[in-house]
Amino acid sequence: QVQLVESGGGLVQPGGSLRLSCAASGSIFRLYTMGWYRQAPGKQREKVATITLGGSTNYADSVKGRFTISRDNAKNTVYLQMNSLKPEDTAVYYCNADPPRRSSWGQGTQVTVSS
Repeated sequence: QVQLVESGGGLVQPGGSLRLSCAASGSIFRLYTMGWYRQAPGKQREKVATITLGGSTNYADSVKGRFTISRDNAKNTVYLQMNSLKPEDTAVYYCNADPPRRSSWGQGTQVTVSS
């Protein structure tokens, strides 16, 4: 069983920044591409960014140029640096493998962008 714990969310003004962290245990981190996902009320969970074992990244069009995903393999941690935040970014953010494992979803961390 893998354990993923997200942290770093909070309330921020439009245009502000946050850095999310995902601490991982088990084999998932070293064996799989990792990703950040988000879910807003009434919407499906969407994939916002991924990073491969080799460090290649992909981003959803809605966050491209504003978000940066990174990983520290030695610390078993994935990060999401979020800049120029918009109200539309408000959601609960989760990390997981890509493709996601149903048994690995954590509690997520709430990001609220509001004036």
